Amino acid sequence: MHYLYYFQEPFRRIHRRAIQHVRRFTTDHNSQSMRNEIGMLVNTVSDPTEKKTFTVEMQTFSKLLNRYIAEASKKIDWEKVHPLAADQIIHYDQLPRPTDDLPLLKKLAVLKVNGGLGTSMGLNGAKSALEVKDGFTFLDLAIQQIANVNTNYGVDIPLLLMTSFNTHDDSLRITQEYSSKQVRIKLFMQSKYPRIMKDSLLPCPKDGHDKTAWYPPGHGDLYAALYRSGELNRLIKEGKEYLFVSNCDNLGAVILQHVVDTKADFIMEVADKTKADIEACINYDGTIRLLEIGQVPSDHVKNFTSALKKIMDEGGMELEIIGNFKVTNDGRSVLQLETAAGAAIRYFGNARGVNVPRSRFTPVQSCSDLLLLKSDLFTLENGPVLSRDRLFNTIPVIKLGSHFQKVDLLAMLLD
Repeated sequence: MHYLYYFQEPFRRIHRRAIQHVRRFTTDHNSQSMRNEIGMLVNTVSDPTEKKTFTVEMQTFSKLLNRYIAEASKKIDWEKVHPLAADQIIHYDQLPRPTDDLPLLKKLAVLKVNGGLGTSMGLNGAKSALEVKDGFTFLDLAIQQIANVNTNYGVDIPLLLMTSFNTHDDSLRITQEYSSKQVRIKLFMQSKYPRIMKDSLLPCPKDGHDKTAWYPPGHGDLYAALYRSGELNRLIKEGKEYLFVSNCDNLGAVILQHVVDTKADFIMEVADKTKADIEACINYDGTIRLLEIGQVPSDHVKNFTSALKKIMDEGGMELEIIGNFKVTNDGRSVLQLETAAGAAIRYFGNARGVNVPRSRFTPVQSCSDLLLLKSDLFTLENGPVLSRDRLFNTIPVIKLGSHFQKVDLLAMLLD
């Protein structure tokens, strides 16, 4: 089974201060204390089914923390870092155009990563529930896109939503409004990990009720969550061979013919880097890797400016860990460990990149991005597309002042 992945979102920075901090714990970290704390958390769950699932999650979390501590001082060998070879990446305008879409669309499924909150934009709920344009949310537009393809081609492309404990209720509410539409929607929840105290590296929560002490561990969790939920096996039984994955605020199109022609197991859609981007797709010792800024030696930072089921059956993947320090609302300094979905590219033998123009790259990470989509530069045609009236096929950069970093303040500006 082949899988098609497009990751156009800027991944979070690996903080150098996180690595420096954790080095202090590589020798004196009390693993027995961690096991005791995890055991007490597991014992707070009374339902047998929930307890079984939660136990697996806590075992996976413990392994992640142990790996993070063990690998804190490791650096990549810069001599092995090279640009992608010509046979590893193709430009978008060189892609073949399929003569018949129908056979490919019948084998396609779409997965939207839908676990994030828009806290940086002042939101309290799911980011996908944010109104984008003309009264439609990100989730509305994603569902409408797939429903339109299903109706026009007479196919059954399912939509899978990977939610989190933060976003599941909002997602369920919105998707219930589309029960009569021409699209099957399946929700499955990603893992729930405990934030850990910065000073002790022990779990923050004492039970599962304090949401501020827990977090969803990034979109790199989608492989394990998809496998654990049983959705991966269901897709295979339905004859689905291609899986398109993106964040819910990324409404790009799908490229399938290139996957068929190259028999690629993993495709990553990439745009040319700008100074704002903190990751890159590289050739590392002959394989394609996702390189994060925190992995780059300090003297090289300026230079930086089916298949899946088989892998999961054999024990899964050890994706590069992102250590993300935060301060909770009640003033606790905590660390949460996350992984990025694009880092899985090195586990697929026949992986490739597609270099797309930035006009296809429209994530919403800030109110500045949201203002751009709300402007008349974009129109809705089964999703936001650059207006045909625009003279230049480029997207301008908008930088709002600090006063307009929250959605409610942006709304006041637009009113």
